[in-house]
This record gives sequence, C-alpha cells and structure tokens, in this order.
Amino acid sequence: MQVKWSWKLMLSGVGVLIVVLYLVAVWWSVEPDVLTPQTTTSADGKPLTGYATTSAIIDSMETLLDKPGGWLSNDITPPSVFMDNMPSFEFGALEQIRDMALIMRKEFSRSQSQSTADKDLLEAHSKLNIDHTSWLVPSAESQYRDAIKLLKLYRARMADPNNKDAQFYARADNLNEWLKEVQKRLGSLSQRLSASVGQERLNTDLAGDSAARQSTPVAASQQIKTSWWQIDNVFFEARGSTWALLNFMKAVEVDFADVLQKKNAEVSLRQIIRELEGTQQTVWSPMILNGSGFGFMANHSLVMANYISRANAAVIDLTNLLSQG
Repeated sequence: MQVKWSWKLMLSGVGVLIVVLYLVAVWWSVEPDVLTPQTTTSADGKPLTGYATTSAIIDSMETLLDKPGGWLSNDITPPSVFMDNMPSFEFGALEQIRDMALIMRKEFSRSQSQSTADKDLLEAHSKLNIDHTSWLVPSAESQYRDAIKLLKLYRARMADPNNKDAQFYARADNLNEWLKEVQKRLGSLSQRLSASVGQERLNTDLAGDSAARQSTPVAASQQIKTSWWQIDNVFFEARGSTWALLNFMKAVEVDFADVLQKKNAEVSLRQIIRELEGTQQTVWSPMILNGSGFGFMANHSLVMANYISRANAAVIDLTNLLSQG
C-alpha cells in the first residue's frame, strides 16, 4: 500500500510540474509590443538626427533580452528547451537588428565611401553577429549587452555638440541602402511563408540578362514546400522580423523627416508602417494553421505573406521615390 501511494504522489508531482512548465512557457511566449520612437532635441530645438534610429536598435535589443524569460534561443533547460516559437521570433528580430547595425556602420555614420567607420558601431556590429544559440563563454546575452553599451556610447557621443567625431547622416542615398537590405529580407520571408502549401517555382535566377551565367546548372523549375515541422517556426520568425522592422520604420520616419518631405515620400513610408502593423495582429488560434490556399481551413502563413509582400511593394515604391532627383 505504501509503494502504491508513493507512485501516486510521484505521478501527481510530475503532472503538477508539467502544468507549471506549460504555464511558464505560455507566459514566456507573449510577444513584446511595438516600440515608440525615442527622440531628443539638439541645440537648435529640432529633433536630434539619428537619435531615434539608434535608440530603436538599443530598445529593440533590450526588449528581447529583458522580456519574460529573457533570451530563450540559447536556453538548455525546461521549459525553454522545448519552445520554438519565441526563439524563432527572437532570431527574426535579431536578423533585422543586424542589418540595421550593418547599415549604421557602413552608411548612416559615414559621410562618404572614403571616411572611416565609427569604432563603437564597428565593434557593436561584430558582437551582434555571435551565434544566437551560444550559451557557453561568451554567451549570446553577454555579447548583445556589450553591443548595447557600445551603441549607447555612440549615441552619447552623437548627442554631444562638442564631439564632432560621431555623426549620423540622414540622406536619401543612405536610406536607400538600408531599404535595399529590407527588400531582400522581406522577399525571402514572403517566399518561405508562401511555400507552406508547396508550389512549383520557375528558375528566374538569370532573368533580365541574356549574357548572365551561373557556376552550376539548375533545373528550370523545382517544387518548394516548407516542412510541416518548420511552418510555425517560419511564421514566428517573420513575426519577429516585422516587429523589429516596424520599430525601425517608425524611427526612420522621425530621423529622415526632411528627406521624406523633400521627396514627397511621407505617405509611402506610412503605407509600409500600416502593412507592417498588420503583421502584428493578435493570433487567436492556439496553433498556426496550414490549410490550402482556398480550402476550408485558414493558412496563417499565407496571410502573413500577403502583408509582407504588400509591405515589400511599398518599400520598392519608396526606393524609387528616393532615387529620383
């Protein structure tokens, strides 16, 4: 009888532990809200150029590190080791942060191609590129927090009127360089999301140039389909990517206000923001559904791909506007 009760108590304890871990996992899976751009004024009373964009990188990274559960991508203990949605969200956001940090180092902080890169931005970008699953020394979190400190140093130097070394150049050509990276990222996400139902894609790698060649021949078409086990991962990676991108677009709207006004492109940027806001709507379903395109069951991946494709089209329109004289 004693042994029987011991087994019952043990099973009850395991059951309670599973329920607790599940509730913790649900809590840790709550996605962060979209951020509001930070601004400050310069000596002339106008918004300090570059402050909002730099702060958007800092705030986005801090939000990922300080949200419930912290950085989950490199956890090796329950319940996070069994979670994949939030780590996918983190990775998607991190990719956008890395892209913006790269453009900050290469374009926004440099007056021309011959100028040197800012030392703090150079080191910050390097630290952001550590493997997001690294948990040994150095851990991903420690490197990301070091990158935040370096970005804050750059922001402080940029805001100091007596320091002329740290600059942020809000120009149409600089903004276009970042938008080109955004186009590639959104285009890739849209294709991966659309592959949830499987589709035959024609090879357009060399389209537009009759003299173009590639190293090895490939088929004229191929069947592309995302694995059933990866559909929710791709979906939440897209959610994280568009979350970070939305934070950056709102910051760019502040820092590049004069450029956008001169090009009459404010509405185009607002359209991008509106489409990205659509990607952050609440997902009411307890799981990511993968119905066929016009079937009885919804397909959340195709809905997300629709918003991202429209946002990408608006980015292309904005790029064309900025390229015009």
